[in-house]
Order: sequence, then C-alpha cells, then structure tokens
Amino acid sequence: MATDTLKSTTGASGASAVRRLLLDNGALTALIALVIAMSALSGDFLTTDNLLNIGVQAAVTAILAFGVTFVIVSAGIDLSVGSVAALSATVLAWMATSQGVPVWIAVILAVATGIACGLVNGVLISYGKLPPFIATLAMLSVGRGLSLVISQGSPIAFPSSVSHLGDTLGGWLPVPVLVMVVMGLITALILGRTYIGRSMYAIGGNEEAARLSGLRVKKQKLAIYALSGLFAAAAGIVLASRLSSAQPQAAQGYELDAIAAVVIGGASLAGGTGKASGTLIGALILAVLRNGLNLLSVSAFWQQVVIGVVIALAVLLDTLRRKAGATPVAAGTGAPGGRGKQAATYIIAAVVAAAVVGAMSFLHNGSSSSATKKVGLSLSTLNNPFFVQIKSGAQQEAKKLGVDLTVTDAQNDASQQANQLQNFTSSGLGSIIVNPVDSDAAGPAVRSANKAGIPVVGVDRGVNKAETAALVASDNIAGGKLGAKAMAEKLGGKGKIVILQGLAGTSASRERGAGFAEGLKAYPGIEVVARQPADFDRTKGLDVMTNLLQAHPDIQGVFAENDEMALGAVKALGSKAGTSVSVIGFDGEPDGLKAVKDGTMYASVAQQPKELGRIAVENALNAAEGKKVEKTVMVPVKVVTKENVTGFGG
Repeated sequence: MATDTLKSTTGASGASAVRRLLLDNGALTALIALVIAMSALSGDFLTTDNLLNIGVQAAVTAILAFGVTFVIVSAGIDLSVGSVAALSATVLAWMATSQGVPVWIAVILAVATGIACGLVNGVLISYGKLPPFIATLAMLSVGRGLSLVISQGSPIAFPSSVSHLGDTLGGWLPVPVLVMVVMGLITALILGRTYIGRSMYAIGGNEEAARLSGLRVKKQKLAIYALSGLFAAAAGIVLASRLSSAQPQAAQGYELDAIAAVVIGGASLAGGTGKASGTLIGALILAVLRNGLNLLSVSAFWQQVVIGVVIALAVLLDTLRRKAGATPVAAGTGAPGGRGKQAATYIIAAVVAAAVVGAMSFLHNGSSSSATKKVGLSLSTLNNPFFVQIKSGAQQEAKKLGVDLTVTDAQNDASQQANQLQNFTSSGLGSIIVNPVDSDAAGPAVRSANKAGIPVVGVDRGVNKAETAALVASDNIAGGKLGAKAMAEKLGGKGKIVILQGLAGTSASRERGAGFAEGLKAYPGIEVVARQPADFDRTKGLDVMTNLLQAHPDIQGVFAENDEMALGAVKALGSKAGTSVSVIGFDGEPDGLKAVKDGTMYASVAQQPKELGRIAVENALNAAEGKKVEKTVMVPVKVVTKENVTGFGG
C-alpha cells in the first residue's frame, strides 16, 4: 500500500512539476510557440536577416520596458516613458546641431533630461501624493509638448557620431541589439544584486510593511522613477539613431508597449514580482508578433487586435498562476540552485526551439521564381481617405498586372515604418513602394533595401539620403502656392485668414505650409492671424477651428493642409462656410470634392491619389524586372472649385 501510494504521489508530482514549469515559464513557452508557428507559416521568417530585424525592432521597446520593470515591481506605473524618450533625443539633437554643443556633452544633457523627468515624477508621487497614473500622465503631455517646442515641430538631424548606434558591427550585428542586451544585464543586476532592487520588491509587496521595516520609501521611489527616466533616455537615443533624426512625435504609444512587455513577461501590476529576463521575452513576443504578421500580410488594424488579445491572455495567465500557487520568484531571491534551474530551463527551451525550427525549415523550399512579382507598399497611414485611395489604385493595378502586393500601415509612426521596410527587405521582395511618414527618417531603412539590391519607389513623398528608382508624386510645395493664389484671388487680395497645419514633423505638412507661405508673399494684403496644428484629422480640425473662432470671429478665409481638417473647419464655421468665410483644403478626396460641389468649401488643391498608387505599382514592377523607369514621375495638381469639380476625375 505504501509503495502504491508512493508511486501515485510520484506520478502526480511529475505531472504537477510539468504543469508548474509551464505556468512559471508561460512567456517563454508562448515565445517558443510563436517562433514555431511563424516558421511554419512563412518561409521568410527564419532567415538570418529577419531574425536580426526582430532583435532590432524589439530593442527600443525592451529598453523602455526594462526601466518600466523597476516601476511595476514597486507597484507603480509610468505612462511618460515614450514622451521622455522623444524629449531626450530632441534635446541631444538640438544641442549638438542648433546650439553647437560638443556631442558628448549633448549626450550627457539628454540622459540628464530623462533622469530629471523621472525625478519630477518621483517627487509628485512621493511628496505630492499624486497617484502614479496621474503624475506620469501629466509628464507624458509635458514631455511631448517640450519636444515639439524645442524642435518647432520638425525633425532634427541626429549627429553622425551618435547615429552609429543605429548601425551594425562587422556589417551584420546590429548595435541596438547589443545596447538592449547591456541594458538588460544592468536591469538584472540592479534587481537581483543591489539594495535598491530588493527595496523595489519590498515596496511592491507591501509598501507599509516596507516603511515600518526601516526603508525610506519616498527616497527609494525617487530613485526608481529616475531609473525609469534614464532608461527612457537611452531608448530615445537608440530610436533616433535608427532614424538618423530626432522626431518630436517619436515613440507615441510606446509606453503601452513597454508596460505590455513587462506584464507579458510575468510581472504583476500589483507589484512585488518581475524580472529582466521576463521583460526581454515580453518585448520579443511583441516584436515576433508584429514581424510575423507583417510577413503574413495581416492588416495593421488586425495586428492591434491580436496584440491586445495577447496582453489579455498574459494577464489571465498571471491570474491562473497565482491561483495555482505558481507565483514567480523575485529576482535575486529563492532557494539555492534556483538560478541554475532557471538557466537550465532557458537552455533547454533554446535547444527545443532550435530543433523544431530547424525541422520547420524543411516545410519551405525557398522557391522564389516569382520574386519580382512580389511588391511591398508601406503607407504612412490608412486613417486618411487620401492614402486609402492610393492603396485602392495600387491594388487595382497590382491585380491587373498579376502582382502580389503587400500593404502595411505605419500609423504615422516613422519607427514603425522603418520596421516594416526592414521586414520587406528581409522578405526578399522584388521591389518596395514607400510613402514616407518622414523623408529623412525613412532614409536608413531604404538604404538597407539598396544594399540588398531591392529597388524602392517613393510615392507622394520622396526619401532623403537614399536611392530610389523613381518618385511618383505631386508637388506639395507647388500645391501650397496654388492654394495661396486661389485664396488671394477669392478674397480680392485682402483679408484675415487662419491656417490649419498637419501633423507636426511630417514632410507633407512642412512642404504644403512652406508653399502656401511662399505663395502669400505676393499678396501682402492677406494677413495670417493664427496657425494651429490639427494633425490632418477632421475631429481635431473641428475643435481647433471652434477655438480659433472665439479669438478671431472676423476671419475671411481658412487654409487647411488637407481636406479632412478643412471639413472639420466647415463644420465649425456652420453657415459662415462658403458665404462669409472661404475654406480651401488639400488632396481632392471624395468628401472634400463633394463639399466643393455643395459650396461649403471654396476649393481643394486636388491630387490624384488613385493615379499615384497605379503609377507607383507600374514603376515598381518595371524596376524589379530591370526595365528603365523615369527618375521622377509628376502627377498633375490642380485647384478644383465649383466651376470645374464635375469634370475632375480624382
């Protein structure tokens, strides 16, 4: 009987051990499963270039997440890291270029900026008694605003000596990956081997008990948030180095990715648990998901859905783990030999993953007989009818020519677009079409495609400091000048107007605004009483125009840098639109042309987006097949008014 009981217990113990191993290493198990699945579904996933791309794309999120790990372990939250990253990079670029400060001093000032932002968060939370959510939400807004103020809303070229952080060592090993590994080791050291690391776990486990045991909780929180700011600054510098420019709008939403990586990696938002290795795995899961879904041509909108589901499942797993008594061990604690077991687990996992992935590679024979017929199209955003029409024209032409077209949406994020272009390059496409979020920021990724021998075609906007086979575009500067001329002629050369600007930092907004300003020089009687950004968005156009009317009720004209903002302005103006106030938009999108026809908008500087998409695909295929293409293909722009709107084809 005793023997039977022992056998039964042993069997149960074995099953329990396996179950506990899976629960305790849920994130690692999920990463292995994802790698295997993506390897099976896409023959492009397992290439060396693509795996290095994943590391590069995970780097910025991972570095941010390492800093956030300190905060979450101590039961806090930091929503400001994305804005602090952008601000730190902007400070570095501004100091080193506009102010002529030596680069090494500019780097120190950038890091100091990140630490200062973290200290302000810590003071507000520890001594101001603000909830961490509110304090860091305020810093999110302040950091982003200061970044825009310093840069005047435009990207600033990054010093070449620092831009090497975005390069590779030996021509193959990405520096961002090395920085990520170093920052991860520092995080693990702080959490597992230092007094402040142990304090984080104590505060996160029970803050009051930590205080009663003699910990100076307030001072510890200052240090914790300062560390988060330091890591955010490092992430910002790495991100700007990849893009060769400091983007004032960079890293938007990255704070949510950082928090997600920490939670997916096994940390609890309740505090007291978390480790550097788990955070790294969480960041890699997000990068593998985005990379794999890009390779599989999954819509960017669905990608957000999938990532949201993964985060929800990670939290659910944390709940199940706690109920099962499989609470993760805090770094630097646990029974003797625990670290050895953990290391053994990672080694076994790596061996298993390598074996299975190697087997999966036999599922793909690497056939690329129709490589030239595969084209990637990276659009700056699909949250705008103009770019939706470019996509539509491109898809129609691709279907006609038998081209396999993959379309991605960068969501106006230059770094996300860089990732997408890198994924296209590692997929070995015949050619790539890019509509840059920013012409400078797209340069490094396009240069990588140049090195791989993949022709790149720009559409609507050009790419700076890189080779493109062709540029298919309308002239935004010329369009801005046409808009100024149309406005002046409508107002008889005199009047007060306001300008609704696009998304700060985008080349389209800069060029259209510059063209309009240049055109107005010929009409000194036109006075611009206000300029305000509305981010190319109709709702923001409505809100901004409503506010401007309070200060300037006597305006006679509105120039909006796209039709969406113009339509928002029309809504705000009400009965004034088309009567006492003339509104001019830009793009010639369907809703804008309808408003012109109805008389609520005076005019739209109309491009032909479907034609842009069609010609871009045609040129991309010709470039892939080695045929001669024109370096610049200009699609005509014209001012469409009520008199000629009926005959305009769009």
